[in-house]
Amino acid sequence: MKAYQEPKIPVEKIYSGKVRDLYLLDDRRLLLVATDRISAFDFVLPTPIPGKGIVLNQLSAFWFHLLGSVVSHHLIADQWEDFPDYLKLFSSLRGRSMVVKKAEKIPVECVVRGYLAGSAWKDYEKTGSICGIRLPAGLKLSEKLPEPIFTPATKEEKGKHDQNISFDQMVDIVGYEVSSFLREKSLQLYERASQYASLRGIIIADSKFEFGLDGKEIILIDEVFTPDSSRFWEKSRYEVGKVQDSLDKQYIRDYLESIHWNKQPPVPALPQAVVQKTQEKYCQIYRLLTGKEIIVE
Repeated sequence: MKAYQEPKIPVEKIYSGKVRDLYLLDDRRLLLVATDRISAFDFVLPTPIPGKGIVLNQLSAFWFHLLGSVVSHHLIADQWEDFPDYLKLFSSLRGRSMVVKKAEKIPVECVVRGYLAGSAWKDYEKTGSICGIRLPAGLKLSEKLPEPIFTPATKEEKGKHDQNISFDQMVDIVGYEVSSFLREKSLQLYERASQYASLRGIIIADSKFEFGLDGKEIILIDEVFTPDSSRFWEKSRYEVGKVQDSLDKQYIRDYLESIHWNKQPPVPALPQAVVQKTQEKYCQIYRLLTGKEIIVE
């Protein structure tokens, strides 16, 4: 399987992120393409994961449809037959792209945590708090929190580190009304998705969301509950007090930590065995959550 190669489509490319490319279709619509790039520790790795973008795109579409009653979202079309005819000439877009509403991005990343993992665990070990939220003493690595917490972060441009912030700091950036709405909807999204995933044997340890403005309406944008934006653990293998064997991008981070990369250029390439294992994990979580096999071609 070959990694995605960007086609020369006859519309303006307006943004290239760590993973996604955005094209302007008209004054109301964008084409959002999930590439096979993968990032870790704020760097895009030189080795793509073939088919990864298809998993991200189709899993996001699945969740947008499932969670549409919680909050409005940007998805217009994810089925190939609904795409503009001139885009159908570029078959490499099939499965990895969606037509979405053009929205003004709100410059805060909305993170919900239900379990102690990643940077949250490190913060808790040092301070007993996460983003200014005091937690009970004595919690263990990977332990379920008494209740999910909202821990926002700044949304930095490529090449800069996102910074965890308190809710009050978020209010300073986007205002109280917007902050309250984003907190409420983020917690509702996490709760609804967690209930669904639990029935499929999956724990969603944490997840992050992005929102934008469609006129005056706040809508969910970008991706949602993918292995790039969430930690997924199998309930049958879950054990408090240890690092979980997750079905998400954490596998890449763990590999990079194991080779003692200093998180500075040059960015190391991934061996083929790590690429293959990452593909397997991404396809596995798609299958477990949706009940369907993913076709990555």
